[in-house]
Amino acid sequence: MFQEINMNFDIEEVRAGFPILKKKINGYPLAYFDSAASAQRPLNVIKAENSFYQNRYAAVHRGIHSLSTQATSAMEKVRYQIKSYLNANFSEEIIFVKGTTEAINLIANSWGGSQLKRGDNIIITVMEHHSNIVPWQIIAERTGAYVNVLSVMQNGELDLDKLEKIINDRTRLLAVTHVSNVLGTINPIKDIVNEAKKAGIVTVIDGAQAIMHQIVDVQDIGCDFYVFSGHKMYGPNGIGVLYGRKELLEIMPPWEGGGSMINKVVLPTGTTFNQIPWRFEAGTPNTGGIIGLGAAISYIKSLGLHNIHEYENMLINYALTELNSIPNIIIYGPKVRTGVIAFNLGKYHAYDVGCFLDKYGIAIRTGHHCAMPLMQHYEVPAMCRASFAFYNTIEEINRLVTALKRINYLLDSIDK
Repeated sequence: MFQEINMNFDIEEVRAGFPILKKKINGYPLAYFDSAASAQRPLNVIKAENSFYQNRYAAVHRGIHSLSTQATSAMEKVRYQIKSYLNANFSEEIIFVKGTTEAINLIANSWGGSQLKRGDNIIITVMEHHSNIVPWQIIAERTGAYVNVLSVMQNGELDLDKLEKIINDRTRLLAVTHVSNVLGTINPIKDIVNEAKKAGIVTVIDGAQAIMHQIVDVQDIGCDFYVFSGHKMYGPNGIGVLYGRKELLEIMPPWEGGGSMINKVVLPTGTTFNQIPWRFEAGTPNTGGIIGLGAAISYIKSLGLHNIHEYENMLINYALTELNSIPNIIIYGPKVRTGVIAFNLGKYHAYDVGCFLDKYGIAIRTGHHCAMPLMQHYEVPAMCRASFAFYNTIEEINRLVTALKRINYLLDSIDK
């Protein structure tokens, strides 16, 4: 029997800071289990973004007037904040992007486009999100490189015994998720990175599903690139971060051209480019989103990632135990996981289950979760996915389980 742990933060006080959690859906209190897609924003993030637009908004960089210099200072302060949060060596290693997808596309087009040659090998895994698959397929086709795939075992863990076998003398890059967005699998990325380093392979870590659940230390991990999105970690949409090791960033050409990323523009040719990180930040940045991301990181730090990790682990373990009591349920992935639980209710389609749950005010995600190869691996068209955050409660999990038992009974009755 699971009991709620003694927390170092007040769950009711935390929930009060998320206005949307007071909302009712179809007459029921909202139980939001879709944070892996987009987490809800606390008031301090909403207020920080609003305050910027109300009091300090102006175009950043090159402006000499007060509002511009204040906005630039606020933006660059967040860059330093993220450098500290990730334990990066230099603030120049932090590049602002729209999100994880743009970050991976930037690496693929800039590093991949300049470094990959015909016959080179890129390694990805079956459990990757489409954003960590498709860019590598595109750049492989353009450069003549090819993609090799590390398989997933039935228990939802990577088959790491096969990693050494698919690495060869032409392997140039390995891209892997830190945490699976479907299975919640926590990959041993430090070990994976160490294995890649032995062969001189560049590593890209998709941290979109890890950054909000655990401490990420890029120096300890030893990776070359680490990417994540703000909206997964209680920040605004349309902002994310690419961490890149300075030595690699400095040899990478710009991906997009425009304002801010230039040093000098000469016609007809001869344009020179800015230093890192601005070389990769063409155009007007999402300054309000950057300010909001900084506020989200401050909020997470105020609660303590260790406290968040302990509480969320308790929720996951409780949910796994209770969900296993439901007749016909199929749960995918390893026992030890973080963030999400993917499941199906027997033969019933995930979409139908999700629609029924919505009638009870319970929000989950259904579909292929931008992970079609993983769906093919498990031979299903779709899965239900409940994802957890520190604002969820035991009571909400009980509502989810009760609703699923009711849905199972109703669907069984219809079939009979």
